Amino acid sequence: MTLLTSADDTPNHHKARLNRTHRGRHVEDSAGSEITGLWTLLRLMGRRDRWRAPIWILSLAALTAYFANAIAVVMDDDTLASMVVFAKNPVMGLITGPGYGMDEITIARFVVGMYGVFLMLGIAMMSITTMTRHTRAEEQTGRAELIRANVTGRHTQLLAALTLTLVMNLVAGFLMSLAFFFSEAKPEPFFSALLFGASIAAAGCVFAAITGVTAQLTSFARAASGIAGAVLAAAFVVRGLGDMSAVSGGDLDWLSWLSPLGWSQQTAPYTLDRWTPLLLSVMTVAVLIPVSLFLQSRRDLSAGIFADRLGRAHASSGLSTSTGLALRLQRSSLTWWSVGVFTMAVVFGSFTGAMEDGAAGMPKEILDLMGGSRGIVDGYIGYMALYFAMIVAAYAIIATSGLRAEEAGFRTEPVLATAVGRGRWVLSWTLVTLLGSLWLMALAGVGEGLGAAASTGDWSLMWPAVVGHVAQTASVWVLLGLALALYGFAPRLQGLVWIVFIVGAGMALFGQMMRLDDAVLDTSVFVHIGQYPAQDLSAEAVVALTVAAVVLIGVGMLGFRRRDLVTA
Repeated sequence: MTLLTSADDTPNHHKARLNRTHRGRHVEDSAGSEITGLWTLLRLMGRRDRWRAPIWILSLAALTAYFANAIAVVMDDDTLASMVVFAKNPVMGLITGPGYGMDEITIARFVVGMYGVFLMLGIAMMSITTMTRHTRAEEQTGRAELIRANVTGRHTQLLAALTLTLVMNLVAGFLMSLAFFFSEAKPEPFFSALLFGASIAAAGCVFAAITGVTAQLTSFARAASGIAGAVLAAAFVVRGLGDMSAVSGGDLDWLSWLSPLGWSQQTAPYTLDRWTPLLLSVMTVAVLIPVSLFLQSRRDLSAGIFADRLGRAHASSGLSTSTGLALRLQRSSLTWWSVGVFTMAVVFGSFTGAMEDGAAGMPKEILDLMGGSRGIVDGYIGYMALYFAMIVAAYAIIATSGLRAEEAGFRTEPVLATAVGRGRWVLSWTLVTLLGSLWLMALAGVGEGLGAAASTGDWSLMWPAVVGHVAQTASVWVLLGLALALYGFAPRLQGLVWIVFIVGAGMALFGQMMRLDDAVLDTSVFVHIGQYPAQDLSAEAVVALTVAAVVLIGVGMLGFRRRDLVTA
């Protein structure tokens, strides 16, 4: 039997037809294009973030408007003048910044100097989460592979994420300038308000580029955002040490120039009005973007520059329980947080001696408020306990968000397919986070006590520092419980806990300064326990907050048991 073969069915014809079908892709390869489909993918990301991006941008603009209008309403000229002594306090230099223009204080200068850094932290968090969401998280869930299967370049997704994030920063910065300029503070001129918004946007752009790099280093989204968050924390600490030294007349003010947050603050809107420090931000972004593209070209899809370590052939006995698994998954993060918190606590505690020595030169208003030089020491330690409660609260929220990451990555379903029930899995994860928060607060107290004792020679400060820090853990647990309650019923809304955290921290730090009513201040979880040893601890508040945390955890477990699970 003779097999008749058409000319169209010859192997050469198939090869020619394949070449014609993929001619566009061959042309792309020959041209070396790595950004094909950029506009299409950018529109897709914008579509996915059609609610998320406006909420972030408008929230930052609204927060700016709130700060400016609230200060303008509650403070007259006399009250504002009395705030100079607090604004020039070394502790405030550590928390807020160098305090440019406080000698001739105005409402505009007060808002810029006291609240600007917190707006920078907010926009940096927006950049980190947005970049991780559209880069490493897409690879981890497998969606990036589907996108790469289309006609897209190797670097398209990364460049689209960078473009979206940078645009969000620029729009947010401009709206924040408008919100500030048209507030009751009536800051003049608009050029300075525009500089204020630009300095905040510049900080966000730097951390967008930093996250672009960290997303190439590891194969896990949580680790990528964690590394970027660690860089943000380090930038805040370095800037704080430099600004604290500058306010107290030390010689470490140059440290502020090592931090992206410091670059933005060195613009000093309404005082120096200098744009040149932002050139450092622009140059950093210009360098980090090519670095991220280079690193991406050196790795495989879904892999990281740092290769994942091979696990043991046999699991340890600790992994036979849900609590052991939760601890193993959180171990790396908790370890790095422990190192960072302890280091920060020792460094901050070492400034206690300088605070005590400089008490004689401090304004009488501060000494009267804190009860003399010893009151300065107790007040500083108590204030740092509150400060570390806010830092550890961020850890607790991030760790609780890991439950959603595990579920979205389809890793929760295999766990629940075993004898582990839903309630047991959530409780195990939560228990590890609860104890991790307690551990970090105790570690902060030990570090603060060691630094304070070493710098003053008074080792009796150790125990009050530990007690004051550990007591603040109850406020951390409430935010943990709220994050879990949102995860249980509406995982997409879990990010709302950050708004509660930011507002609560702002009221605890500046609520009395802004003369807010006690009823408003009481809505913050950080104001009830007391800043020991400067203030007596409220056992009732500790118990009430702990009970509230337990209730919220129970609500979250109930919601998780009732809703559908995200599955493959």
